[in-house]
Amino acid sequence: MKDSRVETSNEPEPSGRLSPTEWQDEPGPEVDHDGLRRISMEPDEPLPSTPPSEANPNAPIAWRDLPRKDQLFILTLARMSEPLTQSSLQAYMYYQLKSFNGSLPDSTISAQAGVIYAAFTAAQFITAMIWGRIADSPKAGRKTVLLIGLCGTSVSCIGFGFSKSFWQALLFRTLGGMTNGNVGVMRTMISEIIREKKFQSRAFLLLPMTFNVGVIIGPILGGILSDPAGSYPDLFGKVKFFLQFPYALPNIISSIFLACAATIVWLGLEETQDVLREKGPDLGSRLGKKLFSLIQSKFSNHPGVGYSSLPTSEVELAEGETPVKLSKRRYTQRLPFRQMFTRNVVLTLVASFLMGTHLGSFNSLWFVFLSTPSWDPKTSKNERHLPFFFTGGLGLQPRSVGFAMAILGIIGITLQLFLYPRISARLGNLKAWRIFQCCFPLTYFIVPYLSVVPSNESSPPPGPKGGPAIWLAIIGVLAIQVLGRTFALPSQTILVNNASPHPSVLGSIHGVGQSVNSASRTFGPMLGGVIYGFGLNNGMIGLVWWIMSGIAICAVFASTLVKEGDGHEIWLEGDEDDTIDATPRGQA
Repeated sequence: MKDSRVETSNEPEPSGRLSPTEWQDEPGPEVDHDGLRRISMEPDEPLPSTPPSEANPNAPIAWRDLPRKDQLFILTLARMSEPLTQSSLQAYMYYQLKSFNGSLPDSTISAQAGVIYAAFTAAQFITAMIWGRIADSPKAGRKTVLLIGLCGTSVSCIGFGFSKSFWQALLFRTLGGMTNGNVGVMRTMISEIIREKKFQSRAFLLLPMTFNVGVIIGPILGGILSDPAGSYPDLFGKVKFFLQFPYALPNIISSIFLACAATIVWLGLEETQDVLREKGPDLGSRLGKKLFSLIQSKFSNHPGVGYSSLPTSEVELAEGETPVKLSKRRYTQRLPFRQMFTRNVVLTLVASFLMGTHLGSFNSLWFVFLSTPSWDPKTSKNERHLPFFFTGGLGLQPRSVGFAMAILGIIGITLQLFLYPRISARLGNLKAWRIFQCCFPLTYFIVPYLSVVPSNESSPPPGPKGGPAIWLAIIGVLAIQVLGRTFALPSQTILVNNASPHPSVLGSIHGVGQSVNSASRTFGPMLGGVIYGFGLNNGMIGLVWWIMSGIAICAVFASTLVKEGDGHEIWLEGDEDDTIDATPRGQA
């Protein structure tokens, strides 16, 4: 047995059975489709026992069954930084843009908000594919790209918070997007850390679940911390810094969080790129292990006494256990870039583009709609003629906008924890993706009607809408939207991952996928902001929402053309797919 890593695997023992999400159309010898070598158990870890799901193959995989929880935790912490900062500024962006030039009409501010939101994703669209190629390169790797993204976004947050004009804010948002190719890299790393397909639906759920955690915390922080001099005049009304830079504080907090996430990634995250992984731990990982050992020794009650790893030659299988057969796949050639775009890859990316367009538009317009002043019949030039001709938003203030945005995350994380695992396990990724996309057209059609929900008498137009009716309506609309997003986003991520035609281009596929997603989230918000302003001025606030509903219907039809791949559609000379005996060398 020549490969020493076979003796040191940290992978859980394959159960020999397929999970509910993989028994359909699953080719026998290609269950492990990630195309990279199996990494084995560390010498200081015992041989894993049969997973709890072995007893009941129809039960969904539990969180405790996931391997490499330490690495997944670091990735989710890094992932949370982006939605936290994005959703934080959404709580006050409308008012920050208004502070640059108070004489601009609401329609212009709405268009500017769409441009600011789209600038980040537009820059990502231009650079994400480049970052994907760099992440695949043995000269840089996944971890380096992740660190650049976190540090670049941290700097952009500081610049955005201290901006005094629309163009300054646009510049720093663009800078943040240019340096940030993190989502595609994180998806690649998860697919390389989690080798077995039965764990993937649960592992890939971590990213959107973390997104919802950020969506809960970010808007609340943004709403509370923005404009402290105006929100808390008794405490900060005379503080010159807060008067000069009213929206700097939430951005400073976001920047600090990003910097901390970058430090943890540098010290604790292991490189997963094949060539770099074989070279051993990088400087940050070595330093992190030394710091951890030092801290552990300082707080240990019995210095010098602890556990030590056994040599692999001393590890014995319990009586009656059979050697584990691990699937490994090796490749010696890299698939040319032009051959990467197979029919299924193209169809998957088209469906992803359509879904990203309406989701990106919703994310950028939702907070604008919440902040837009409600319709005032005394001052508005537009009359209300239901069911299609009406205008105005909800007129909520930053703290209320933050709470309304946080509802998205609260509903989302609840569904992801209690509903997604069982339904996804029963339906499978492809079917769940197709079915739950039907939630989006309905959501977008009814969103504009929130502006005609009666408000309480204590807040007449154009003041903020309030009362139980409006908040129940907001929760109801968001529940439908989040239900669709909860199932569609993780499933789409897995489908893009599995569409990779060859394991050598997995990082590039995720880079292209992020570019396509960024393009859609650029196109949607920019065009949506203009259409929103047009509808607002012409007494038809629902125009942009109903167009989004039509796009969502197109996305549903496009999803029917996609099939789930196996990650190795194209085979090159020198590719191998065999099994190796995972019995420790002492037993071979």
